[in-house]
Amino acid sequence: MREDNCIFCKIANGEIPSKTLYEDDAFRVILDLGPAAKGHALILPKEHYENLYELPDKTAAGAMLLAKKMAALMKEKLGCDGLNLIQNNGETAGQTVFHFHMHLIPRYKDDGQKIGWVQGKAEAEELEEIRKLIAE
Repeated sequence: MREDNCIFCKIANGEIPSKTLYEDDAFRVILDLGPAAKGHALILPKEHYENLYELPDKTAAGAMLLAKKMAALMKEKLGCDGLNLIQNNGETAGQTVFHFHMHLIPRYKDDGQKIGWVQGKAEAEELEEIRKLIAE
């Protein structure tokens, strides 16, 4: 299913032109118009899912396999030194377009990007509490 007002639905399905790197029946991979680094791309499913929580297992598996394929291609063709695979869910997590997508960001030594988080601290008791809450 597609969402009529979703820009990523329109791009993924070819209604809006893009710099397409790859396309199949389920996905389109495009270059990001506001790249964090040379070759920054987005994996877009052609069907509309707002976020990871809504994504069917088969689509999630397909997205990860495609990310692996594209990462290898980027390393070979662009000569990048590494790659960030980023996927945000919800506004608080940095999602700005509410159509599931994955960022593939090739990384180069001294590229100036600071993609990460501030590392916190957790005591053993707190970690155990969280583990029990989620796993049991």
